[in-house]
Amino acid sequence: MDVRFQDYEEIRKPHTPKERAADAIARIVGSWAFLTIQSTLIVVWVVVNIHWAGRWDPYPFILLNLMLSFQAAYTAPIIMMSHNRHAAIDRTEAHLDFKTNQLAEEEARTIIAMLERQEKEIAEIKTVLRKHVSNGKV
Repeated sequence: MDVRFQDYEEIRKPHTPKERAADAIARIVGSWAFLTIQSTLIVVWVVVNIHWAGRWDPYPFILLNLMLSFQAAYTAPIIMMSHNRHAAIDRTEAHLDFKTNQLAEEEARTIIAMLERQEKEIAEIKTVLRKHVSNGKV
């Protein structure tokens, strides 16, 4: 049962360019900065298309809806790939933690058994010393 720190470090690294890309996209799309920028762009889009004379996407903003649907259709599966990879990492880490706990429990049992054995030996030594002291041999 060999559990090493390298095991934890190794499973955390994205191994392929696709995994690194999925993690980067999930990190960007899941940020407040992205939400703020996207919300600002949508507000600008709507305001320009309502008040500007050369409207390219008049109300009900079908082109905007199409673009947002396109974005959602591609980002959702990519985010799910990243989450699935992180779930697999969490499962592996849980397994490694379990192995570490088993090893610690085994070592604790060994130490307890050793202490119990020492306690018995000390009790035997005390008994022998008491007999010698009571017989006046010491």
